[in-house]
Amino acid sequence: MNRYTMLKQLGDGTYGSVLLGRTNGTGEHVAIKRMKKKFYSWDECLNLREVKSLKKLNHANVVKLKEVIRENDHLYFVFEYMRENLYQLMNEREERMFSENEIRNILFQVLSGLAFVHKHGYFHRDLKPENLLCMGPELVKIADFGLAREIRSQPPYTDYVSTRWYRAPEVLLKSSSYSSPIDIWAVGCIMFELYTLRPLFPGNSEVDEIFKICQVLGTLKKSDWPEGVNLASSMNFRFPKCLPTSFKCLIPNASGEAIALMTALLQWDPEKRPSAAQALRHPFFHVGQIFGAPLKHKPPENVSEAAAEPKPLSLCKTDQDSSKLSKTQTEQQSYSQRLRPPPKPIPAPQENRRRLTEEQQEPLSLVTNTSACGARAGRRRWGQTSFQSVSGDDGDAGGSISKKPTITSLRSRNKPIDL
Repeated sequence: MNRYTMLKQLGDGTYGSVLLGRTNGTGEHVAIKRMKKKFYSWDECLNLREVKSLKKLNHANVVKLKEVIRENDHLYFVFEYMRENLYQLMNEREERMFSENEIRNILFQVLSGLAFVHKHGYFHRDLKPENLLCMGPELVKIADFGLAREIRSQPPYTDYVSTRWYRAPEVLLKSSSYSSPIDIWAVGCIMFELYTLRPLFPGNSEVDEIFKICQVLGTLKKSDWPEGVNLASSMNFRFPKCLPTSFKCLIPNASGEAIALMTALLQWDPEKRPSAAQALRHPFFHVGQIFGAPLKHKPPENVSEAAAEPKPLSLCKTDQDSSKLSKTQTEQQSYSQRLRPPPKPIPAPQENRRRLTEEQQEPLSLVTNTSACGARAGRRRWGQTSFQSVSGDDGDAGGSISKKPTITSLRSRNKPIDL
C-alpha cells in the first residue's frame, strides 16, 4: 500500500470502508476499498464473489478492479475512481430533465456492460442507480459485484437480492431459479427513472411492491406468465385487480421507440424479456448517435476497449501491469430513422427525492457521498397507497405502518389474501 497516498474517506459500511487515494508517481486518483474482515490466506481472498467476477470482466462499461492487495492480513481492492453515481447525477439535475439523447447514451452503455457480463457467465443481481458509476451522463460503468452470481451456478438462490424498488416479479414471488432476466427488469425501472427523475415502483414492502407493479402492468393473467400464477398460488397470494396504465401516459415526453423498449424490458414473464444484446438492437438506439462520446470529462486512463476479451486480474505487489491501458472503443449505429428532436421537458417533481431507509445495509459505494444528495430528504412517488406493511420484509421493511402482511407471512396461511 506504500504505492498509494490516502487523501480522504469516501464512505463506510458494514463490510468495509472506501478511501480516495492517489497513486504515487502518476498522481492518478483511485478508490480503495478496505475490507473490515481479516484474511489470512490468498485462497480466502480469491473466493470472494467480487474478486471472482471482476477479474474476468474487462469492459469499458464495467468498473475496473486494478489490483487486489493483502497486507498485514488486511484486504484492499483498488478500483478506478469515478466522480459520482447515477442517483447522485439525477439528484443534481433538480428540475432539468435528461434529453432523450442523454438517456439513450446512458442506457446504451449500461446494456453494453450488462451484455458483456451476461456473455461471460454472470448476472449482477443488484442493478440500481447507486451501482452505476458516472463521469457525467457521458460515461457510465456498472459497479458493485458483491451479489453477482454465475449463470451456470445451481439454484436455489437467495430470496433477497436487489433493492426492492428494482426487484423483478420472479424474485418477489420467491422463485428459486431466477437468472439474468432480473437484471433486464432493473434496467427497465432505471430507464423510467431517467425520464421522470422518480422511481417507477417505490413499494414500501413486498406486497406493496407487487401492488405498484400491478398498477402499471395490470393484474397478472395466467396466459401472460403461468409460472408466476403458480408461484403466487403456492403462497396463497392473490393479485389485486388492476387495469394496466400506459407508459405513454406516465412519460409523455418519451418517443414511441422508448415506450416500446421499456414495455419489452418490463414483462411479467422473464422469458419474454429481451436479453441485453437483443435490447441493444432495438430501434430506440438506431438514430445514428455515437454513444459514449464526445466526453466532456477526461476518461479514466484505465478504460479498456469495449470489445476486448477479459485479461487475468493482477493480484500484484506492483501496479505496472495496470498502468498501461488501451483506448476506449466507441460504437456507432447506422441510420435507420431520422434523429428525433429533443423532447419537451415535463414538470419536475415538487417534492424532494429520497431513498426509503431499509434495515439491510446498502452496498458500499465507490464514489463520494456529496452533500447535495444528503440535503434532499424526500422523493416523490406516483400512485402512493394509503397502506404500508408492519411485518418484516427480508429484514428491510423500515418503519412501515400497514396492517397488510408481507409475502413471506402468507406461506403460513391457508386463506388467500386479497389486496
